[in-house]
Amino acid sequence: MSAPRRPIDPSGLERYYVLTGGRSGPGGSASSLDVATLIVSRAAPVPGMQHEHEEILRRCREPLSVAELGAHLGLPFNILAVLLADLLEADRVEARDPIPAHGAGRGPDLALLEEVLSGLQRL
Repeated sequence: MSAPRRPIDPSGLERYYVLTGGRSGPGGSASSLDVATLIVSRAAPVPGMQHEHEEILRRCREPLSVAELGAHLGLPFNILAVLLADLLEADRVEARDPIPAHGAGRGPDLALLEEVLSGLQRL
């Protein structure tokens, strides 16, 4: 007779615990990550690497935000941040601040708005 099966954890918490080795939050340079931070691979995956690390390196050949990466991988932010911390410490990825919109914080370009208004009035 076989041993009774343990019920499957529908929340995925056990899986996340295994993925992160029990760590609950990133440390070091990864502690400044936010959902808009862009991640770019600096190295290719190597044999024996954790599957999720490989997937991050593959998907981030071009800059990808932490939010987009989390959506693609189906991982919550805090779990993804721990995995990214591993890759940042190993210098396998680079974290970049998002590029701000041109003139962000200055408000709309008044000259452009006046030209648009003038053009609309001529219609």
